[in-house]
Amino acid sequence: MTEQSKKDPEVKNLAIDGTFPHQASAPDFKQSSVDMQKPFVNEFGVVIGDSFYDSAESPLNQWSTETDPEVMAGDRWVHPTNDIGWNTPENRDLLQDIPPKGVPFMHPTIDVSKGKD
Repeated sequence: MTEQSKKDPEVKNLAIDGTFPHQASAPDFKQSSVDMQKPFVNEFGVVIGDSFYDSAESPLNQWSTETDPEVMAGDRWVHPTNDIGWNTPENRDLLQDIPPKGVPFMHPTIDVSKGKD
């Protein structure tokens, strides 16, 4: 990949009419106060939010014993509106402006969303 294409890769927006029809259980942003956002390219040249989850530039595709796992942490790897987290009932409520109930979703030590995706 050239330096120029890293800066300006082709980023396709896969959203159609406020949803992602290619995803089962995709949330509907049409009636929400949350605006869908286009995919973005992070500092590693990886497209985030395109639903393909694969890129030659991704540290996952170049992993070795020398790779620090910390490079895969942080918001630079999470798309604000095309993330599997939106498929949980609690986050779908947020799209309908229903405030979080706090429990049982927000447990301090147990991942209550495990196995829900």
